[in-house]
Amino acid sequence: MNTRSSSFSPALRLLSRVAAAVFGGYALASAAAVFLAAVLPAGPAEAALGGMQFSFAVYTVAVIWAFAPVSLPRAWAGLLLPAVVLAGLGLALRGAGGGA
Repeated sequence: MNTRSSSFSPALRLLSRVAAAVFGGYALASAAAVFLAAVLPAGPAEAALGGMQFSFAVYTVAVIWAFAPVSLPRAWAGLLLPAVVLAGLGLALRGAGGGA
């Protein structure tokens, strides 16, 4: 067992995983929707709709990942790092004329 995370009580570790699932999953799903809306080869409305529909699947996978048997820092990093990358790419592509 990881000695760093074992210094926290089980309730705090669970609370951190719930927060990662809710907030980190939301951030990742939103970033994926923005990215897909910028890169899908469709009209602006259809691309945004496709990105939003796919974000439900991303959120489900993010919740599963948050409760996977990995360390807490890795669970948070696995949600927040891709969210930052996807959001940055999506906003850059959208600003470059890649979306609505």
